[in-house]
Amino acid sequence: MSRMVRVALIQAKHEVHGDEPVAKHHEKAIEKHLKMIKEAAEKKAQIVCLQEIFTGPYFCAEQSTKWYEATERIPDGPTTRLMQEQAKKYGMVIVVPLYEETITGVYYNTAAVIDADGKYLGKFRKIHIPHVQAGKTSATGFWEKFYFKPGNLGHPVFETAYAKIGVYICYDRHFPEGPRILGLNGAEILFNPSATVAGLSEYLWKLEQPAQAVANACFIGAINRVGVEAPWNMGHFYGSSYLCDPRGQLIAEGSREDDEVVIGDADLDLIKEVRNTWQFFRDRRPETYGDICAP
Repeated sequence: MSRMVRVALIQAKHEVHGDEPVAKHHEKAIEKHLKMIKEAAEKKAQIVCLQEIFTGPYFCAEQSTKWYEATERIPDGPTTRLMQEQAKKYGMVIVVPLYEETITGVYYNTAAVIDADGKYLGKFRKIHIPHVQAGKTSATGFWEKFYFKPGNLGHPVFETAYAKIGVYICYDRHFPEGPRILGLNGAEILFNPSATVAGLSEYLWKLEQPAQAVANACFIGAINRVGVEAPWNMGHFYGSSYLCDPRGQLIAEGSREDDEVVIGDADLDLIKEVRNTWQFFRDRRPETYGDICAP
């Protein structure tokens, strides 16, 4: 009997203007996502992943201390507790990307992982932090070093009620070492919540992560928000969230424009089948790879 797990990827447009108070952003985002989580439950999803920093806009388009107000503690903050209630209510695992505060002035781009019984399992902190201009003449950019300290929790694998899962966040997807570590440590489904706009890297969206799924013989859920966010208008968040299998084939895919709960079924038995065909882990030569760890 196959180990089939139903996965939901939630992509959503953030429609509150950036000039509004941080509290309003949080309120409206929570309101929208609670409805979408309910929809995922009605579609019998067992694992749900939300988009990067789902409680607000992609504020990293500017550098403003205003957005430090969006931070909260994990797991003791209100959103983690709320999502624990939702997970228990629906019997779903939920991956919850948030702007985390540890102490005043020390903030991380983080994803909390909550099991189907509402238990908090742990968190992943984004490791690779971009700080680049969005365009040649644009004042906006991906100014993440202004907001986030690099992650320091490594690449944990979370054993949930339905699957062993790993998380990496947005820019981390450009670095293959993280998914490899997760695969070697037993992760069956990897999730990459993101906020990325059309332009330079869009062609990589359906190239890099299916390739990672093949290299590590696992499923990958890639999530991206949709729409254009004012007042920055830095570009079009093109959605296109998808679930791909260990052969790199897309099982389910979202639109480029619309709020959507993308549903896909992951047959975890396929992992064994693919690994027994392509013996990439058997044929690794880690003793020859030392140079990639050199400064």
